[in-house]
Amino acid sequence: MNQESLSEKLNKEKNFISAVVYLRGDADRTLRFFKTLTAQLEAHFAQYELVAVDDAADPAVVKALREWAADLPKPLTILHMSLHQGLEPAMNAGLDAAIGDYVYEFDSTEMPYDASLIFQAYRTAQQGSDIVSVCPKQTRGGSGLFYRIFNANSHSAYRLRTDAFRLVTRRAINRVHASSAHLPYRKAAYAASGLRMTDLEFDGRLTDKPAGRFALAADSLALYTDAGFRLSAGIALAMMVLALAELAYTFIIFCTGHPIEGWTTTMFVLTLGFAGVFAVLTIIIKYLSLLVDLTFKQQKYLIESIEKIQK
Repeated sequence: MNQESLSEKLNKEKNFISAVVYLRGDADRTLRFFKTLTAQLEAHFAQYELVAVDDAADPAVVKALREWAADLPKPLTILHMSLHQGLEPAMNAGLDAAIGDYVYEFDSTEMPYDASLIFQAYRTAQQGSDIVSVCPKQTRGGSGLFYRIFNANSHSAYRLRTDAFRLVTRRAINRVHASSAHLPYRKAAYAASGLRMTDLEFDGRLTDKPAGRFALAADSLALYTDAGFRLSAGIALAMMVLALAELAYTFIIFCTGHPIEGWTTTMFVLTLGFAGVFAVLTIIIKYLSLLVDLTFKQQKYLIESIEKIQK
């Protein structure tokens, strides 16, 4: 090793870095992403690892990645999930496999941001933030509505928003795993951890739309906010007001001697009342199903095999 190479290595960051990537998209996009990511990590960090999560991805993507990684200077681990399990369980598997002091979480191989933000996120974390999110300035309408509802009903001081990727410290990972063995929504768990979070912004927007977004949104609102309780309380209060109004109406009709005239209104109120009861029961059932999953579901994910590639 010549003196210039030695000096360059000594100037690199000494913290061990893990980059966990959820494989999504075609082979060309995936390879472009990994080449850009590796260039950034190689330029700034002395030690790092790549962890790719194959959640029933296109076999052509995995094959192309395997061939490209054969000459990598640092190790690549490919987690092959037993079946498609969705973004959150699959990324939780990747986080459990990562050993870095700092861990990058890439939920997609889409890269609408400048590559320099990868190292900038690390520099921001060095200034005292345990979670650094890199976020687009523009957000899709559906995502914006979800985040408004979530933030309005959350107890966290941090406001959730769409992010392209995030960097988390080992302390943040240990903190959220200590609070719960299952992380149905990592972003909300980090926000509820009480650790310092910082956002970096870039011009642009994300176009990838992960599957199962509606179910994930419902679970997140139930677990990490008071939205379900407030909705149930609002429905119950509305039904109580209607019942009291019907009681007053029935008493007035009875006193005037025309008991038949209120039949239509009575049936209307009864119908609304039953609808409200069923709505509240639906919310209760949702909470019970989540409690059953979190309490009795011991296996968070299923991994078929782990493939390690190193030069």
